[in-house]
Amino acid sequence: MTNLDLLINHSTVDDVIGGSGTDWLSVDPVLDNLIFTQGSILGGGVSEGDPIPTTTLLNRYAVVLDPVNAVNVPKYFLAKTALNLLKTIYLAGNQNKRYAFVASFDGIIATEPQLEAWDNSSMDTYAIPALGNGSPGSSWYRAISTNLVLPGANWVGTPLAGDGTSNVLLLNNGLGPLTGAGNLYFNFKVVIPGGYLTPGVHTPILAIVYTTN
Repeated sequence: MTNLDLLINHSTVDDVIGGSGTDWLSVDPVLDNLIFTQGSILGGGVSEGDPIPTTTLLNRYAVVLDPVNAVNVPKYFLAKTALNLLKTIYLAGNQNKRYAFVASFDGIIATEPQLEAWDNSSMDTYAIPALGNGSPGSSWYRAISTNLVLPGANWVGTPLAGDGTSNVLLLNNGLGPLTGAGNLYFNFKVVIPGGYLTPGVHTPILAIVYTTN
């Protein structure tokens, strides 16, 4: 059976796995989490190398909302549970960067893998505000394939919510399943619409869905 390894680039070097100066870290799909935040100054509790923060710290350094303008969440972290540390995903977010995330497959697969977002582990609803309150096109969660080119400045991407054709990201650019081992790169960001002024904790489930042979 073909296996998937999701990795994040824990460096500022925008290059592929194995590229000089890159530091690709594997994500444990059971234990690890992604954190999207305003962040603190270095060593302030929600920054590179800090212990995984408490809810109090996450609330203290939550994203500052705007009554008019959309807000691009500025900081992205991998909460690496085995190390009890935050690892910065330096190239994620609203940046013109290609190599922030990679879905690495060790063999052929039967269907093109796609990135989806849900509000529960059963993957059957997307009703929370962060996923558009049931309107997938209004999801705050955006992703873009970067296998072929840079995403561009202020890239728009695909809104993620559920498994509708317009609201999943085809990780192989719509070119179909992989015929051998391969790496599929993408970037991801969270954009909170202007006028959303209700504080809250949102914990969607991100999933890469594919069928093996």
